[in-house]
Amino acid sequence: MINSMRLGRQRCAKGVLAAVVLLASSFAATPAFADEPRELIHTQTLANGLEVIVIPNPAVPIVTVELAVKNGAFTETPELNGLSHLYEHMFFKGNAVITSQEAYLKRMRELGIVFNGTTSDERVNYFFTLPADNLQKGLVFMYDATVTPKFEAAEFEKEKQVVLGEVDRNESSPYYWLGQALNQKMWHAYPERKDALGTRKAIQEATIAQMETMKKTYYVPNNSVIVIAGDVDREEAFKQVKAVFGKWKRAEDPFKKNPVPEHPPLKGNSYVVVEQNVQVPLVRFSWHGPSVTRDAKATYAADVLSYVLSQPTSRFYKTLVDSGITLGAGLSYYTQRYTGPISLAAQMQPEKFEEAVRALLLEVQKFADPDYFTDAQLENAKTILAVQDVYSREETSSLSHTVSFWWAVAGLDYYYDYIGNLRQVSREDIARYAQQYILGKPLVAGLLLSPEIGEQLGMTPETFEALVEKVLAEIATQQQAQR
Repeated sequence: MINSMRLGRQRCAKGVLAAVVLLASSFAATPAFADEPRELIHTQTLANGLEVIVIPNPAVPIVTVELAVKNGAFTETPELNGLSHLYEHMFFKGNAVITSQEAYLKRMRELGIVFNGTTSDERVNYFFTLPADNLQKGLVFMYDATVTPKFEAAEFEKEKQVVLGEVDRNESSPYYWLGQALNQKMWHAYPERKDALGTRKAIQEATIAQMETMKKTYYVPNNSVIVIAGDVDREEAFKQVKAVFGKWKRAEDPFKKNPVPEHPPLKGNSYVVVEQNVQVPLVRFSWHGPSVTRDAKATYAADVLSYVLSQPTSRFYKTLVDSGITLGAGLSYYTQRYTGPISLAAQMQPEKFEEAVRALLLEVQKFADPDYFTDAQLENAKTILAVQDVYSREETSSLSHTVSFWWAVAGLDYYYDYIGNLRQVSREDIARYAQQYILGKPLVAGLLLSPEIGEQLGMTPETFEALVEKVLAEIATQQQAQR
């Protein structure tokens, strides 16, 4: 399953706005907020390099066992694009210990396992929840699936068709095609490394030999983490993981032999127009944002600015949405190790198209202004993010997924210190982020509209480019005159 939630702080704030009003005043005093991540999460590293995370929670007598691997689109070349996802589909299949799929499913029923897996750009994870009394048996089950997969030919062909079905479903969405067109421009040198779903051709031509190579390369203990979350004793959980997974043999660091290339910067503005059957136009402007390992400070500012703008009281919202110029607009940033994208998107009625494009670009220029938002809006944004972080800990299995994501993308210290660093974000930090990554920086502009609206507006790739460049030139002239 492709992870469409994108855990990297690219989530909607609206669902928690009401909660913020209720919880903000008691945030520091409420017991639910007392347990900081460092107090909840316990870690060890085995001699073979496998990292182990234990998150005890005795509330319910169940436990989640999760394996996460630093694999995904970021490791894929064009001929392998989508094979991390295909491997995910082959994970819960027969192996050297449980040889048939029928026996495999029977064992799941015996253990009371509910399972799933996801693939995203920079992490693949596999997880199941089962009764806490079955932890040791569940660990053995996960170990056998990890270390001794069979990749049986009939099951492999079956899962290829399942994955191709996911491609079909994605291709049925107009928004998929806009995303693909934008990604080709945004990640022009290595677009496949930002496309976890992959290409139809690579999936159709995938071989079992490629699965074996992926296993030997990335499914090694020193590139993996085991998370145990639920009704467990911490020391006993560590002991059981070591007893089962300690024999897993360390291998060569996969990224020494297969280094991940950096995405080269955009050299200039570029434009795409995609015609699909949509009711109203959608415009999206995208920039290369910070890498969490190179400029972590900017990632906090990125999150705060996005949530400042999402507030109905913000100048951004009032200018673009309350005014009726757009039907909806928002800024987002997706935290990633290998260049996180920044996106500004809006939908509008066809008759307001040019007005909306102009208004969007004009509003962007204000992101670094010291009076663009109030102190209250700044603090509210931080509180919204903090509340979201706490909510993510309420369900232990969800917390397991969150922790494994940050382990893979940024490291656990980033997650531990996230709220503390968030609270330190200042206006100056936000201005620096906007100036370094957005204002005057090369962008990719995308337009999604129906053929009928395109004809009505006379909008082609050339006319869309001309419109945006005209507005940007006017902005530059105004800024020059003000200096």
